[in-house]
Amino acid sequence: MARLLPLVLCLTSLASAAADRERPSRAALQRALERHERSVVHVQGPRRAGPGVFIGAAGQVLTSVAPVGLGFTGLNATTVEHEGKSLPARVVMASEELQVAVLAAPEGTYPAAPVKLLKDGASLEGQWLVGVIPATRGKPARPMPAQARAAPQPFYDVALALPAGSPVFDAEGRLVAVVVKQHRRGCRVLPLGAVKVELAAMDTP
Repeated sequence: MARLLPLVLCLTSLASAAADRERPSRAALQRALERHERSVVHVQGPRRAGPGVFIGAAGQVLTSVAPVGLGFTGLNATTVEHEGKSLPARVVMASEELQVAVLAAPEGTYPAAPVKLLKDGASLEGQWLVGVIPATRGKPARPMPAQARAAPQPFYDVALALPAGSPVFDAEGRLVAVVVKQHRRGCRVLPLGAVKVELAAMDTP
């Protein structure tokens, strides 16, 4: 658990107020794309594969629980592909309730995405968020904005076709949520504050 406390403190120190409700500008979309390209990795788990995102400079990766499952916590059961290398990764946390997992890549320095947490009592509902639609044949990856809608707590729905494990940014290019599943109207996302609470609980003796 030694690598959890610095991560929790980092997430806490970057908490800020809710973002502007104006539609993101072209510059904001480009900023989110650049952050996505630097911080997103490919996770290969024991069950399946999917995207993940660095949330800690020491190599902590946030992803969907789908590639990992619930029975591999504490084990080097996944790999993280970063800069053309396949790195072994330990499963730090896997939550069926939150539908996310946190992995730990080998010790090093990694391009973690800047993080923004909601203040207590704040909501993502109505906020403009930015996701990067994956590249397809003949089309490059592209950033797209959409407004968050209420969903069963602590989740929100966003009308973006993003795979589980994908990061979702605000207009400043800060990571605010992670996709936990796709559905026919877009995707469901989990704000990072819920992940912070879960990690803090794990780090408490």
